[in-house]
Amino acid sequence: MTTMGIEQRLAGGQVMLGAEGYVFELERRGYIKAGPYVPEVVLDYPDAVRELHREFLRAGADVMVALTYYAHREKLRHVGREGDLEAMNRQAVRLAGEVAREGGALVAGNVCNTWAYDPADPSTRAVVRAQYAEQLGWAVQEGIDFVISETNDYLGEALIALEVIQELGLPSMVTLASTLPDKTRDGYDYVEACRILAGHGATIVGLNCDRGPETMLPLLARIRDAVDAPVAAQPVPYRTTAASPTMQSLRADGVDRVFPLALEPFTCTRFEMAGFAAAARDLGVNYVGICCGAGPQHVRAMAEALGRQAPASKYSPAIELHPILGRAGTTAGADVLAAWNVAG
Repeated sequence: MTTMGIEQRLAGGQVMLGAEGYVFELERRGYIKAGPYVPEVVLDYPDAVRELHREFLRAGADVMVALTYYAHREKLRHVGREGDLEAMNRQAVRLAGEVAREGGALVAGNVCNTWAYDPADPSTRAVVRAQYAEQLGWAVQEGIDFVISETNDYLGEALIALEVIQELGLPSMVTLASTLPDKTRDGYDYVEACRILAGHGATIVGLNCDRGPETMLPLLARIRDAVDAPVAAQPVPYRTTAASPTMQSLRADGVDRVFPLALEPFTCTRFEMAGFAAAARDLGVNYVGICCGAGPQHVRAMAEALGRQAPASKYSPAIELHPILGRAGTTAGADVLAAWNVAG
């Protein structure tokens, strides 16, 4: 853990840069099974997790998030690894902490939607609370600076997470998944849900996942206007639109189902994510990040858009040195320039 926590950094005016999407990126690299998306990689291939943390850190991320998304009892039971629950959660925090110490980053514990919560069944509250309590209890023992509760479909479930975090005495970032057009699955307008979370003492409130930059920004503007607390925004790097506002709703000719395994044609460029970072900052968003689909190139571009030089900025593009696209290309023939899509 570091000496200056997230509350102090925010109070000092720092716009925090987050980087997530570990589950999608590690699935692409062959370390996580799509479908259950349980982070077995934490125990099976810890070096892969360590490397991705390090790539995000070098790209400019201020927070290393423990890879405990879907590392709760309900999910591990589905893949036959409930016996690894404690070891997986502890190891995830250790890996995040190890890399965070290399660059002065904060360490965030992480809990998420459990798929066990049912607002019509009061008994599920205790089930969810128990899962959060055991995960975060281990995280606190291993050493974290704050907790991110994310991808919350239900305000009710988010409030349970917030209660557990507060009982542990930690700062909280609680973000909603905006999968439905305008309300949480338990019927709260997203803006009102953020207002309620802030009213219950969440340190940071906002949105993560599901929506890309274009369809998340309008919601963020409304949330920023409605709450006094710091606001977080971590979209997916996909080109969602008014017609297809979430990555789950994207469609493509000849593809039975785009989400989750055929999203690549919709991926935002680094420039688009840099534009989002600047736009979110200008709205007054305090924690700017990225979710499922993120790559280090996105994070570095976002850091640079926020006016920072990250360690990986040493290797930022220098297209002027390219033999055709750069200065030397001015001597190339017209046919070569045309083939490279360079104006003569």
